[in-house]
Amino acid sequence: MSAEKLYIEKELSWLSFNERVLQEAADKSVPLIERVRFLGIFSNNLDEFYKVRFSDVKRRILINQERGGNDNSKHLLTKMQTKALKLNQDFDEVYNELILEMARRRIFLVNETQLSETQQKWVKKYFRKQVLPHVTPLMMNDDIDLLQFLKDEYAYLAVELRKDDNRQYAIVEIPTNHLPRFVMMPEQKGKRRKTIILLDNIIRYCLDDLFSGFFDGYQLNSYAMKMTRDAEYDLSNEVEHSLLEQMSEGLSQRLTAMPVRFVYQREMPEEMLTFLCDKLQISNYDSLIPGGRYHNFKDFIGFPNVGRNYLENKPLPPMKCADFDGFNNHFEAIRHQDILLHYPYHSFEHITELVRQASFDPKVISIKINIYRVAKDSRLMNTLIDAVHNGKSVTVVVELQARFDEEANIEWAKLLTEAGVHVVFGAPGLKIHAKLLLISRREGEQITRYAHIGTGNFHEKTARIYTDFALLTASPEVTNEVRHVFGYIENPYRPVKFNQLIVSPRNSRKQLYRLIDTEIAAAKAGKKAEITLKVNNLVDKGMINKLYGASSSGVKIRMIVRGMCSLVPGVEGVSDNIKIISIVDRFLEHPRVIITHNGGDPLVYISSADWMTRNIDHRIEVATPINDPRLKQRIIDIIEIHFTDTVKARWIDKEMSNTYVPRGNRKKVRSQLAIYNYLKHIEKHNRQQKQQP
Repeated sequence: MSAEKLYIEKELSWLSFNERVLQEAADKSVPLIERVRFLGIFSNNLDEFYKVRFSDVKRRILINQERGGNDNSKHLLTKMQTKALKLNQDFDEVYNELILEMARRRIFLVNETQLSETQQKWVKKYFRKQVLPHVTPLMMNDDIDLLQFLKDEYAYLAVELRKDDNRQYAIVEIPTNHLPRFVMMPEQKGKRRKTIILLDNIIRYCLDDLFSGFFDGYQLNSYAMKMTRDAEYDLSNEVEHSLLEQMSEGLSQRLTAMPVRFVYQREMPEEMLTFLCDKLQISNYDSLIPGGRYHNFKDFIGFPNVGRNYLENKPLPPMKCADFDGFNNHFEAIRHQDILLHYPYHSFEHITELVRQASFDPKVISIKINIYRVAKDSRLMNTLIDAVHNGKSVTVVVELQARFDEEANIEWAKLLTEAGVHVVFGAPGLKIHAKLLLISRREGEQITRYAHIGTGNFHEKTARIYTDFALLTASPEVTNEVRHVFGYIENPYRPVKFNQLIVSPRNSRKQLYRLIDTEIAAAKAGKKAEITLKVNNLVDKGMINKLYGASSSGVKIRMIVRGMCSLVPGVEGVSDNIKIISIVDRFLEHPRVIITHNGGDPLVYISSADWMTRNIDHRIEVATPINDPRLKQRIIDIIEIHFTDTVKARWIDKEMSNTYVPRGNRKKVRSQLAIYNYLKHIEKHNRQQKQQP
């Protein structure tokens, strides 16, 4: 087999992942409104794909042209465009199907041509009172720099104003930053139906009102359009610029970065399309995509349920962890035993409460935390400010280069600094992606440390929709190394050794190779050898080659990979001992877990790092061993439940076919619901144990 066929291009694999998201929108067993919201998730993902993946390949092509070199990037770009166009066609089919399905449930998403006389009057009134103050057309002429005007996250209407031989163009922004995209219309007497109209269609219906008094007698035609920009940016390297200033500058540069995708309504006249492409400097390498009447489908993530409750998923209320019961405070509970939280099944409030207690506890000396993404109105961040006011030493490591969260993180960095928090931006060239919290507490004559090591962000909102593990421990061996990680962040050139933790870029590759090598040695000795891995992305060729070597040595390897997977399973003599599934369901699978057989005494790690080159070699990431036998078995059980999934699991194969794992005669198991019930049983059992005399 040729070397090329041993690796799937990560960009195509990413599109295959997004196809699995679209499968959820097409799945009739998923509640109707959730299916509509999956269309929004698919669309949001595709936006990010163009901003990051597509623009990266385009950049490689342009750089190679400048250098006079050649590579496969042009061929890859063509394959990406072909796959993306096919997904867009599938998207349109699913969307149309869902519109009909909603109508059967008496929920009508109407356009401007489907309004009754009463509704027409209501729309006109709504436009004048609510919409008009937020809409100012941009009249197109030779002097207008459209690239400066168009925003990345917005949808627009391109308006043709025609009168005899006179033709002008205008651009109208859909003001979703001020108004809801989905507008509920008043119920009509005697009709048991819910009617929703998009803000786009309200503007379409009222174009005459918008241009009235200035372009009377003109025929007005409007067409949807949207542009996606390259998300990368060229930061100034001037020495006098602080990182904060550089990041602010980078964000403003992104606002005027070159486009990589232009989506337009397919009915748009050729003359208008040519004019807009010329204005936007669309190149041969950009994606020019004909689409429908609506763009920015990411807004559909927030599509309202105006119907019955069964049109949404049944709520799964977050559980309280019984390990905290019966103790005066969280510190006593963690000192008693390690605690493992699994979001969103467990409540994130355990973490906010831990930090709240630390903020005023007289024994607490210091709090250190690193943030990558946090909620807009983060209770956690506000509590850290309270801690400073209470005289605690607070250090917050802020990752300013958390893609698409830079602006929020810059604002938090400023607020924290003004409040007296010691804000650290980390080392140049090393993104900090670890999920660490360290609280130091004076207990008697000693200082006891309490650490949080997790797979997900300190983010109240995503903790309700992402699955993640978080370990809370007072183990001196582990907490001392967490302390060293914070020291390493502030001074990455100082020598430091980690025995418990796996820390990127310090020792990750070496330690991960060592774990795999141990299983290879066992297999070669005729002993049982197994590796179980759960990651979001697996694209690092060094790790893939190591896994290929393990497979060909007889190591049984099972993997759960949510997103990109460049490894090709099932290749005879290379990867025939590797099986991979992917699970896409109501929660976004986000934990990274490594389990090795280790001669019958399994090693279990949870990690913040995916198996990508950037995470292993160019970021600060942390994996921790799970040393408590109870918690170790719990993670093993949870991973095993995933492998029994007969509803939401898909095979990952070389064809990227996304076929569902066949159920056969097995019972129906939806792993996320099964895990919720498994943890519910554990919490109930633990509470009963505590209540016994």
